[in-house]
Amino acid sequence: MKMSAQPGLAIQRDFMASYLESLALVERLHRLLLDVIKDEFERVGVLEINAVQALLLFNIGDNEVTAGELKSRGYYQGSNVSYNLKKLVEMGYMHHQRCEIDRRSVRVRLTEKGREIREVVETLFSRHATGLEDKGVLDIAGIEDITSALKRVERYWTDQIRYIY
Repeated sequence: MKMSAQPGLAIQRDFMASYLESLALVERLHRLLLDVIKDEFERVGVLEINAVQALLLFNIGDNEVTAGELKSRGYYQGSNVSYNLKKLVEMGYMHHQRCEIDRRSVRVRLTEKGREIREVVETLFSRHATGLEDKGVLDIAGIEDITSALKRVERYWTDQIRYIY
């Protein structure tokens, strides 16, 4: 009986080690993405906004949203998004106005200045996508496999949060 339990434990340990390695990689990739964006903004001479704010502008795009909508979509945490939205409005990258239906809610959208920042990020991402493909780092099937796997993990984690109690 002991013999049959050992292979299962070894497989479980191997899976756990791989899972922890993938978690560390996701965390490192996020920090690296912010560094890549920061480096690009330094290169083009945009120094007044940070990488998190640039990603926020990129993710909002042509939409008009509330801070709550950004949080519910899973892009940002509460105080982080509110602080950054306020700063972006103050610096002229976003318009804001009270929602006519719910006066407590503020809707935001990009200004022309904000759309210019979004374009810098979009150009950077486009250049990277082309480079990944041209250099054989990833092809369409590879990127689709990664995206599919990450979506499954996202669904699993979301279910853990929703059904924990």
